[in-house]
Amino acid sequence: MDKSDNKIEEVVIPGNTSEHVIVVSEDKKYICDICHEAFTLESSVITHKDTIHNERKDYECEKCEKKFEFRSQLSRHQISAHKTRNDFACDRCEKKFVKKSSLFMHQKLLHKDRKDFTCDKCERKFENKSTLLKHKKIFHEVFKNYLCEICAKKFDTKQNLLKHIKGVHNGRKDFACDECEKTFGEKRNLLLHQNTVHGCTDYVCDICEKKFGRKLALFKHQKKIHEGVKNHVCNKCEEKFRKKSQLLFHLKAVHNDFKNYSCDNCGKKFGHKRTLLAHQKIFHEGQRDYACDQCEKKFAYKNSLFFHKNKIHEGREDFACDKCEKKFGLKWGLLLHQKTAHEGRRDFACEKCDKKYGQKSDLIQHQKIIHEGRKDYACDKCEKKFGVRSNLIVHQRAIHENCRDYICDNCGKKFTRKSGLLFHQKTVHEGHKDYVCDKCEKKFGDKHHLTRHIKLVHEGRKDFSCDRCEKKFGMKSNLLTHKKAVHEGRKDFACDKCEKKFGERSSLNQHQRTIHEGRKDYTCDKCEKKFGKKSNLLVHQRIVHEGCKNFACNECEKKFGVRSNFYKHQKLVHKIR
Repeated sequence: MDKSDNKIEEVVIPGNTSEHVIVVSEDKKYICDICHEAFTLESSVITHKDTIHNERKDYECEKCEKKFEFRSQLSRHQISAHKTRNDFACDRCEKKFVKKSSLFMHQKLLHKDRKDFTCDKCERKFENKSTLLKHKKIFHEVFKNYLCEICAKKFDTKQNLLKHIKGVHNGRKDFACDECEKTFGEKRNLLLHQNTVHGCTDYVCDICEKKFGRKLALFKHQKKIHEGVKNHVCNKCEEKFRKKSQLLFHLKAVHNDFKNYSCDNCGKKFGHKRTLLAHQKIFHEGQRDYACDQCEKKFAYKNSLFFHKNKIHEGREDFACDKCEKKFGLKWGLLLHQKTAHEGRRDFACEKCDKKYGQKSDLIQHQKIIHEGRKDYACDKCEKKFGVRSNLIVHQRAIHENCRDYICDNCGKKFTRKSGLLFHQKTVHEGHKDYVCDKCEKKFGDKHHLTRHIKLVHEGRKDFSCDRCEKKFGMKSNLLTHKKAVHEGRKDFACDKCEKKFGERSSLNQHQRTIHEGRKDYTCDKCEKKFGKKSNLLVHQRIVHEGCKNFACNECEKKFGVRSNFYKHQKLVHKIR
């Protein structure tokens, strides 16, 4: 059809003050009521409005169902009509949201896998600010002992508390409630007031069930009314708790309540199946996925690797005891130390021997090893068995890998454990020996060595017999060494300088130190004579300076200071074998 053939007609458009007349062609009878443009099809008018005039109202208020064309209009409506603000701000791009769920969805879609938040204490990275704050609270929390008596806020130093009181509580109250005209010094207190007085009561005291509108009010109420009151008593160990939730957590964590999943290998119980599976993977399958890039030591947990680096390679111990100045790498280590060392608490008693422990894990370990005789951890290189997995690891590192990372600054002696180094320094170089034998006045650094000395020297006990030659030993380790060297002919440790072989690595180390290095690290404080072995020094002091000769021949009454000389005398003089 030719355009000149189109019919023309007048269309009346109603207006506010007068009627408007426009001229349109017959085939364009659909008119936009906003700009009066004419269209051939009705769908064209709808598309025109959507694109040009944006008549679609996709943003609906969830409180009154009113619809808006733009998000900004909805936000203004919510603030003015419902006093709702975009209180949920993204800590990465500062975009704000009315609903917390919208914020989470935004972060999940736009900021996935980004770790922009770095801990200023350990440089660990996190995806969001809340996770970073939680991490800092758990691992780097500074104890806040200074409490503001006005608002109950806590501070780490007295200076910060005074600064807070001066800045916040000095009489200025610039924030007024628009419902009751009450004024406040801080905006957050105004918001809390509005929520408490004019809003909800979500915080319930679990002791007396009184309700509060804000968490701070609940905290102040419990501190004032219920502080020191512990009405919730554990029916298993009689420990008392202020809150029922604390009692339930104690029952679950300490007394194995609600632990329905048992390990088939060791019988340990767990509250969740995933925890059981993780336990089996780590402890019974030996899976260690996290390796230290400095010493190649492997760990089952990422956190364990992190703490290992902090303590071993960086020497960080951020948690100090305020009573004895002892330092710890972990907060729970400090809390356990304070509980056992300074409060003297040993809450877990063995029902078979009445021995007490500060941790339930120590009690279980004691019962398993001492009363059940279980040694579940066997070395795959020498078949030696251990009751504790950590002792197996120490054994393998010390004996089969020769890993001795702790070196004495005074004499160069190496140790597998830090505790061994500290004990060595305390007893050998500092001379601290607080345990004295009441029979010969010999001194020892700990009770264990004193007990062993009395059993072997003064009681002459030899509880370990060889099943092949009936020879007896006072220590099990000596029996095992005897079996390996005498009956199996094994001397697995060869000197690389003279090819002499030894049954134990300690003997090899001592040989190299005294023979090839010529070291004599043990000096007599009375005559300054030097010895390569500590045992030789002790024998020298006992015989030469103390005149002790404890080994008397019952044939001729001759006395000896050394057991080996006594045996040699009986063998050569009296033909006693």
